[in-house]
Amino acid sequence: MKHERMKWITLVFALGAIMMLGACKKKVAPPPPPPPPPPAAPTASISANPTTIDKGSSTTLTWQTTNATDVSIDGIGAVQPSGSQSLNPTDSTTYTLTAKGPGGTQTATTRVTVNQPPPPPPPPAAGPSEEELFAQNVKDIYFDYDKYDVRADQQAALQADIAFLKQHPNVRFTIEGHCDERGSTEYNLALGQNRSDAVKNALVNGGISTANITSTSLGKEKPFCTESNEQCWQMNRVDHFVYQK
Repeated sequence: MKHERMKWITLVFALGAIMMLGACKKKVAPPPPPPPPPPAAPTASISANPTTIDKGSSTTLTWQTTNATDVSIDGIGAVQPSGSQSLNPTDSTTYTLTAKGPGGTQTATTRVTVNQPPPPPPPPAAGPSEEELFAQNVKDIYFDYDKYDVRADQQAALQADIAFLKQHPNVRFTIEGHCDERGSTEYNLALGQNRSDAVKNALVNGGISTANITSTSLGKEKPFCTESNEQCWQMNRVDHFVYQK
């Protein structure tokens, strides 16, 4: 009897200890769920075909993006996430594609080079005017004292004048007959007229229109040289050509 009683007491203590251990043990909470994955970053690409054009020609931009909600191209504005567009840039341009989305921003670029046309050639330099050519090419005719016939040594100058005036048939001019200071005013006016008429007749015989020629005499009134010597007088015995504007 005593032995059975000890077994029951031992069993009761054992059960009590087990219950006390179970009551003291804490419950372990379940682990939290894993966080959601971050949004994917956008991708972006852009290209031009062709990449080099002549001014006035066109190129085509082609682009592709993923994971983007806002897509734009500098100089064009907002565009679809993927697409293409024909452009006619007038200058070399770098196109930048920007793709934005929950996962961030991505950019891509492409450059189109525009060949500019060569500059126009400079205008031809202005040549001498007809009046300047006249002054450069038409030579005065000189005379002997008290004579109005064209001297032999002046024939070459006279023929050169005729050749130039034939090449410029619209030129109108005056032949001024001049004399040196010797003799009266009236005599020299008549002599100067004879000299201008003699050269006029030679020009007309050479094929120059008489309508282009005015002959007049200034006698000794407007000398080119005012000294009283033969060298100066020779300068004043002359038919002087004056261009008419």
